[in-house]
Amino acid sequence: MSRRHFRSPRVGRYLPPLGNEFVSVEALSGLVLLGAAVVALVWANIDPSSYTDVWGHELTIGIGDASISLSLAHWINDTLMTLFFFVVGLEIKRELVEGELRDRRNAVLPVLAALGGMVLPALLFLALNAGGAGADGWGIPMATDIAFSLGVLAVLGTSVSSGVKLFLLTLAIVDDIGAILVIAIFYTSDLRPVWLLGALGAVAVVGLMRRVGLQHPGLYVIPGFTLWLCLYESGVHATIAGVVLGLLTPVIPGPTAGPAERLEHRLHPWSSFLVVPLFALANAGVVLGAGAIERASTSAVTWGVAVGLVIGKMLGITALTLLALRLGLGRLPAGMRARQVVGVAAVAGIGFTVSLFVADLSFTGALLDDAKIGILGASVVAGALGAIVLWLTSGPSQARTIASEHEGA
Repeated sequence: MSRRHFRSPRVGRYLPPLGNEFVSVEALSGLVLLGAAVVALVWANIDPSSYTDVWGHELTIGIGDASISLSLAHWINDTLMTLFFFVVGLEIKRELVEGELRDRRNAVLPVLAALGGMVLPALLFLALNAGGAGADGWGIPMATDIAFSLGVLAVLGTSVSSGVKLFLLTLAIVDDIGAILVIAIFYTSDLRPVWLLGALGAVAVVGLMRRVGLQHPGLYVIPGFTLWLCLYESGVHATIAGVVLGLLTPVIPGPTAGPAERLEHRLHPWSSFLVVPLFALANAGVVLGAGAIERASTSAVTWGVAVGLVIGKMLGITALTLLALRLGLGRLPAGMRARQVVGVAAVAGIGFTVSLFVADLSFTGALLDDAKIGILGASVVAGALGAIVLWLTSGPSQARTIASEHEGA
């Protein structure tokens, strides 16, 4: 797990129960993300006009025809979030080359689990919204928030083994791959082929630079920006540029950190502690007055998101995981028991960051507010439910397993 969690020994000592000796970036960023979401909610409810004015303020970069004008919120969503997706792309690449996704037998279980956790929530959402104005939001409940979900496991401390954390992390990474594909394929509008060809050309340039051995990150700034701009103008969401660049970054297996691992180590804290909290601050704010709550309580969008994240994730992940185990298609990580799958599946229903991202691509106005209320409420319920189930399913034998893990380490 040390290769996947950048540790902060000094910080960890002062943040019990996250750990006496260390706290991972993911766990700590979950706390920062939670703080940003709370600030956004408080701000939006105390002074909604100020919240709307600040994040709706239009900012223009460039001159004349060679300029882009977006609201401040969309500059964050379309540009800064590219860094978040770049880090996601780097993690996916490392998992494919030297992580759990490299070994078919290790990968098949979290892949099937993630598939169940994406398909069933989308189907449940569509069942409640088919033919209605909210049908376009079917991708919202498919996502799992890595920072919040791992944060829940961190709060549980030694009651869950590293195998449980590994399974959730791998599942969430596969979930990210699915979410990226959904965004790229289904949330693309007004496709412009000429710009798309330009994006393919930028990818070819990056590939050629890799092939001739150019590794300094600064050399990739211009082709990377070109890729972002071409995707933005093509109609494909521009943040996909980050994923593409992450997947193109070389991973060198072995004890020495390669380009992908070095970049991830440097950029992961910026993504976790700056970009994602800013995204939450700009997008999580929703007025929770009596009128909004009453409307959301009867909204098919709110219920579709909530049912998808809380029930769809738990049932979809659990069913496919246990079926795969019964058929002998895969195996759980060491230290994880079958009865803990339900708890992990419930925790995976925390969809916060990417769910908000897809909601912003799907809706505006009242429907967007309904989706946000569904995401926030469902994430709280899923996190609490998952924590309770994992605590109840972690008995004395689990404690002995964890103790043996620490002795072996």
